Amino acid sequence: MTGRGVRRPALGSQPWRLWIGACLCLVLLVGCRSVPTAHPLSAGDMTSKDASAMRYLALGDSYTIGEGVADSERFPEQLCAALRRQGRTVAPPQVIARTGWTTDELTAAIAADRPSGTFDLVTLLIGVNDQYRRRTPEEYRPQFRAVLAQAVEFAGGRAARVIVISIPDWCVTPFAAAQHRQDEGSSIDQFNAVNREEALAVGAHYVEVTSISRRAAQDRSWLAADGLHPSGRMYAAWVEALLPVVLGT
Repeated sequence: MTGRGVRRPALGSQPWRLWIGACLCLVLLVGCRSVPTAHPLSAGDMTSKDASAMRYLALGDSYTIGEGVADSERFPEQLCAALRRQGRTVAPPQVIARTGWTTDELTAAIAADRPSGTFDLVTLLIGVNDQYRRRTPEEYRPQFRAVLAQAVEFAGGRAARVIVISIPDWCVTPFAAAQHRQDEGSSIDQFNAVNREEALAVGAHYVEVTSISRRAAQDRSWLAADGLHPSGRMYAAWVEALLPVVLGT
């Protein structure tokens, strides 16, 4: 910048050449700052970009999304971590789940955000909210059958790569007691009889975690802080039951 009384150096003078050099350096420095810095890929990013990585789709409700626990404590994430410890290359799980979803609401969500490609593993855990809203097992059956068919489709038609997980017994929790619904465990069993029968009919695997969930009746450490959903400890026990089945598929 120049002003009155300031003498500009002649073009051929040494000061002028120095002034031009300084300007060029400034332009180069500004240009360097505008280039984004490259960051190395994290382990999760590298896994997700590996074409040979196992693809896992988890379908469900609050039990799949892990209401009340950290992301790393959800059972899909714990299952992936356990598989990696076994030497498997596993992509981060793709999850379609939300707290409060019934079976028909999960079906609608899948239609709205349809997963692409074929998955090596699909888990399906749905139905607790059907029972909570006092629907009957007879109403639940055709809706569960429909979403199970979708799960098999996502597994490339290979039902043996689908695992149906039983509905946990929320009736042993303080939340159920506050609603005077602690005596509905037999209703949970009726819903589980339906999803087990439907799973085995198509050749899918079935993993029973209901008995694990009932340990919360004596030990509240199996529950999250909300007094309703599983804690990370309970999800870890689920993974112990799931892992041998997954490794065998």
